[in-house]
Amino acid sequence: MSSVDVKTLVQNLDEKILNDDSIDSSLFEKLTAAQRELGLVHGTRPTCPFLRPVFLSKMKYNEITKAAVVLAKAFEHLVDAALQDKSLMNELGLTEREESLARIETGYKALCVTSRLDAFLHEDGFKFLEYNAESPAGLADQMQLEKVLAHVPPVRGFLSEHNHWTPKPHEKLLENLVDAYLETNSKNTKPQIGIIDWKGVSTESEFFVLKDYFESCGFPTIVADPHDLNFDGEHLYNENGFRIDIFYKRVIIHELLEKFDDTHPIIRAYKAQKICMANSLRTKVAHTKAGFAILSNERYEHLFSTEQQEMIHRHIPWTRHVREEKTTYQNSEIDLLEFVRNEKEKFALKPNDDYGGKGITLGWEAEQSEWEKALNAALGNSFIVQERAPVQKTKIPAFNNKAEEVEMLVDFNPFLFSSGAEGALIRLSSSSLVNITQGGGQTALVVLED
Repeated sequence: MSSVDVKTLVQNLDEKILNDDSIDSSLFEKLTAAQRELGLVHGTRPTCPFLRPVFLSKMKYNEITKAAVVLAKAFEHLVDAALQDKSLMNELGLTEREESLARIETGYKALCVTSRLDAFLHEDGFKFLEYNAESPAGLADQMQLEKVLAHVPPVRGFLSEHNHWTPKPHEKLLENLVDAYLETNSKNTKPQIGIIDWKGVSTESEFFVLKDYFESCGFPTIVADPHDLNFDGEHLYNENGFRIDIFYKRVIIHELLEKFDDTHPIIRAYKAQKICMANSLRTKVAHTKAGFAILSNERYEHLFSTEQQEMIHRHIPWTRHVREEKTTYQNSEIDLLEFVRNEKEKFALKPNDDYGGKGITLGWEAEQSEWEKALNAALGNSFIVQERAPVQKTKIPAFNNKAEEVEMLVDFNPFLFSSGAEGALIRLSSSSLVNITQGGGQTALVVLED
């Protein structure tokens, strides 16, 4: 099925949704209540005001996920090279402590048990702008969003009439967590899982959805705060004596290391290789945005295979560290700071190591004085400058006080696992920062079969 065919089908579905008298305030209340019950909230805010999934053709889905898998492998090659080359490691901006912990062996082969590449789609293709190699959120949302959207009558009818597939990233997550654990030569075929992050974080509801799923598959699971753990030299436990075999790390590395020194039970257990941590502290090497400045710089092409180079050229935007240097842009030599200062419409400034859209300045939305101030501030910190990626807007029915069509920017963020890709986090926003932390929303993904 072509993208044109999908577009026509979806336009017809949207007309049905907007003209269906049963889609009223009582349905909106039901959809909102369902989201709260199913954990589809960011803090207390329901995250899906939309009345249908995002649809992709199988061909398009396969194209994006294939590129994501190849690029994830390129990041693995980058990490392998950085562990051997101190100058390359320095380019990635890790602290001395982060680098030291990244050198500890994990016990399993893959760099990332689970990760996520974040992309903007446009008419002619797509660009990946960030790599969440460390602690990707949203893995449980697809199955919950499907339950919510099943309440919308035209969506139910559409899915019953068209051959389709829906991904199950939560199943891939558990499968790959257990595989990584067994790869560490551990003997327990039903390991116990700890989902670890700070108590009360805005994504906490997802942890309990995953806990229920893991336990339904026979894997005892707890959700725990790093403050509540103990290590006896052999096993990591929570305060109630629950033994943690698989440490599903949702806590962000730099936040963990800011709060605790190496005497903390988590760090002690990790150094002693007594827990299977996924993702490991090594993923920090691939997680910083400076990795894009390596991949997109031709001086580092030798690190990557021919296939990886092709995917980099097509799907990774031009990116550089913010610093005084001469470099190349579209095969021409430039003075980086002068060029970026004068061409703000083309670029965004991003902190090398932050998340949730924090600290980003979009040149095309900033006044010149604001841009120059942000550029000067970036010079004294660890920042990258990245070329603006083209992005298409899409119209989608949404609910507030009534059903209405809204125009949104959409990003498509494939989930990656040791065993390949499965599904995506689909985020939508009316602003250029398409991020749930910044007030954006999300919906489910449906792949239409050929």
